[in-house]
Amino acid sequence: MKILHLDSNHPLLIKQLTDLGFQNIEDYTSSKKEVEEFISEYDGIIIRSRFKIDKSFLDAAKNLKFIGRVGAGLENIDCGYAEKKGVQLIAAPEGNRNAVAEHALGMLLSLMNKLRIADQQVRNGLWLREANRGVELDGRTVGIIGYGNMGKAFAKKLRGFSVKVICYDIKEDVGDENCQQVSLNELQQHAQVLSLHVPETPLTVGMVNSQFINAFKHPFYLINTARGKCIKSKDLVEALQNGKILGAGLDVLEFEKSSFESLFTDQHLPEEFNALLNSDKVIFSPHVAGWTIESHQKLAQTIVDKIRIQFC
Repeated sequence: MKILHLDSNHPLLIKQLTDLGFQNIEDYTSSKKEVEEFISEYDGIIIRSRFKIDKSFLDAAKNLKFIGRVGAGLENIDCGYAEKKGVQLIAAPEGNRNAVAEHALGMLLSLMNKLRIADQQVRNGLWLREANRGVELDGRTVGIIGYGNMGKAFAKKLRGFSVKVICYDIKEDVGDENCQQVSLNELQQHAQVLSLHVPETPLTVGMVNSQFINAFKHPFYLINTARGKCIKSKDLVEALQNGKILGAGLDVLEFEKSSFESLFTDQHLPEEFNALLNSDKVIFSPHVAGWTIESHQKLAQTIVDKIRIQFC
């Protein structure tokens, strides 16, 4: 079987697939249109997010048996059409769930203790102790929306913090010993922290808007290590300004390109993004919550293991 690698990954991926008898071809530069001209030669592809695997691509991939997505989400793939054509979809959420959970927790603690602001002030010669008095996580209620691999990993990290953890998910009976599953309304009535761990779907795009935010009884901290388009940035700015959201940790942004490799297709900075940049209640990272040294290897190993089970 021939596998086309469209994004670079940990070297173990190609090495182990070669050892299993697969022929591996790397092409990290050809455009989607160019790849469509020869993709029929391949049985499998490995991709992160370089371009979308849509209907035209899948129609050209006449011999394709599987798509390996080295990551958690599959939103860059027309999953329904792929399944209709008998193409198996292989993702690796197990590979970076621990990294995402640690990153989300780090963002939350940094916000609550004003670490970014305090660091900048000390570097500028300011020693403002009272202004940087933090708040504690202990005793609070943490809400998680999306209780799959990432949500479960985050709840597990919270076990030592003496917090109550609740979750909302469209699937039933996903709660466990670390988290109580509740309705969305109940989560909004009790949560003082909200962490998003959902895929990008028609249900989640624009989910966190003014109506959603204002339904929360308590002001809350917001962490997003999921997908940027889940939050309406304009409404987030308003909530930060009126105090409904106490602080936001954003690893992903509404304005990201679909490849996740850069923010904008041009140099235009939306007004709401400038407002977020200028807010001392926001901490950013460049879509790296699941991007650790360890997860780099674990993601690749997860893909290899799943291909081995299904095709060897």
